[in-house]
Order: sequence, then C-alpha cells, then structure tokens
Amino acid sequence: RWYCKYGISYRELQEMLSEPGVNVNHTTIYRWVQRYAPEIEKRLRWYWRNPTHLGTWHIDETYVKVNGRWFYLYRAVDQRGFTIDFY
Repeated sequence: RWYCKYGISYRELQEMLSEPGVNVNHTTIYRWVQRYAPEIEKRLRWYWRNPTHLGTWHIDETYVKVNGRWFYLYRAVDQRGFTIDFY
C-alpha cells in the first residue's frame, strides 16, 4: 500500500515493515507487488469510478498476539461488508 501510494523503494518499505516486527526481504515485497497489484487495482477500480457511492466505512481495531508478541490490527469494511483495507 505505501509503495503504490508514495513511490518509496522496496528497501525503504522493508525497513518500515521491520519497525513493527515484520521481517521480510525487499525482493519478496517486489514479488508481492508484481503478483497482487493487478488484482487489487481491479477490485478498487469500481470505487475510483464511483467515489460518491462509497457509502459508510466501519473501522475496527483489536490487539492480537503473533509469535508471542502483541500487535494492533486495524480493519476497514464498507457498508456491504467488503474489506477496504487492513493494517
């Protein structure tokens, strides 16, 4: 998400992800972008063409334990229950 929006490098994104404890190599991030960006763009295209039809979004946060460490998890859903974003 950050790479596509702000145009930062994969190495910078690797560093950003390491701060909350997500250790992933920049080449893996590159492969993820190549694989998933077209599908994400396809799913978001409707929202881009119909910005007035976005309706209500609901955001929730929770605290989850992953590999013995606690992290915040945020999720946004639209009025139909589709996930808009999560972090």
